[in-house]
Amino acid sequence: MAGNWNLQVPAGVRDLLPAEAAALRELEQELVTFFQSWGYREVLTPTFEFVETFQAGSPAGDEGSLYKFIDREGRVLALRPEMTAPIARLVATSLRREAVPIRLCYRAGVFRYEEPRAGRMREFHQAGVELIGAGGVAADAEIIALAVETLLKAGLKDFRVGIGQVAVTKGVLQDLDLPREAVARIKVALAGKDLVGLERLVDEYNLTGLKRRQLELLATLHGGKEALEEARANFIQTGAAAALAGLEEVWQALAAYGLEKWLFIDLGILRDFDYYTGIVFEGYVPGLGVPVCGGGRYDGLLGQFGYPCPATGFALGLERVLIARGEGQGAGQGEGYLVAGRDLAAVLRRARELRRPGGTVIIDGQSQNRQEAAARAAARGLTLVWVD
Repeated sequence: MAGNWNLQVPAGVRDLLPAEAAALRELEQELVTFFQSWGYREVLTPTFEFVETFQAGSPAGDEGSLYKFIDREGRVLALRPEMTAPIARLVATSLRREAVPIRLCYRAGVFRYEEPRAGRMREFHQAGVELIGAGGVAADAEIIALAVETLLKAGLKDFRVGIGQVAVTKGVLQDLDLPREAVARIKVALAGKDLVGLERLVDEYNLTGLKRRQLELLATLHGGKEALEEARANFIQTGAAAALAGLEEVWQALAAYGLEKWLFIDLGILRDFDYYTGIVFEGYVPGLGVPVCGGGRYDGLLGQFGYPCPATGFALGLERVLIARGEGQGAGQGEGYLVAGRDLAAVLRRARELRRPGGTVIIDGQSQNRQEAAARAAARGLTLVWVD
């Protein structure tokens, strides 16, 4: 009975109305075409897979964000919470004989169980790339350059991309010599840029001297080349010299490419997944409380699928892009025609002719005269074509 149906959608998901849906699909296609111009080929992976695929990329014991269910054979499955692990599995199983480097791109809906808020939903859409089988400065620079160019292609101008190095961050956390639970709390504060919470934890765990100084720098050290110089002076005890040298090489390459104005150093970036092993980055837009894009190097992930291989990549949150530039912007009915007339066969033939070049054509079977049809066309922003 219709009166007993729940007409609401669950928390964390939403309907996209015509203008929003059009904007999302147009953005998806534009970005995939752009990725292909850089040599990346599109792949599609299943919406759900065996839960072990996603456990490979999750922090130990942290599966609370997964939507899990059991199939009729009793196997545990999960909706994909991201695309990097599925593509790692795909490469390790179906493309392992292909010569590296392998450049792949995607557009996909993903699902995470987390508290909904502006820019963060439980079902959302991503587009991104993975560069498999390429290590070193050139690959890291390519991915970050592509991320910046992608944000520009998506219509964003007022953004910044922070670049970090998890080898440095993990070295500092390891040197704290604290229990795993304490380190996890500190990581949450760092990842959330919660300076007050971090200060409270530093006091709670009686961290003093160099340990305190290094944690504070992870949270506050932002800038350009001068930030790298300060990092070298303060983090050398963590054994991070090589990692910082690689980060500086990437910075210099991107500056030479002309992208320095959009970049800054941020050693507090950790990202959401534990598989990151080297340079990581996130893109930020003023007024949006979550990153609009993020990614980095994950050299150990493919080895968990039996195919040890370096890799790097990034993902862009499409709904976040639309929010940042004005959701649904430019996605109205657009230029098109409304065809009407008294001879239905003639109307259908004329509509077919107008569609051949790719135009939007709506058939009006309701208007009784030209004046009524003109009013309907004007209301939709369409050009009237009256067939006598």
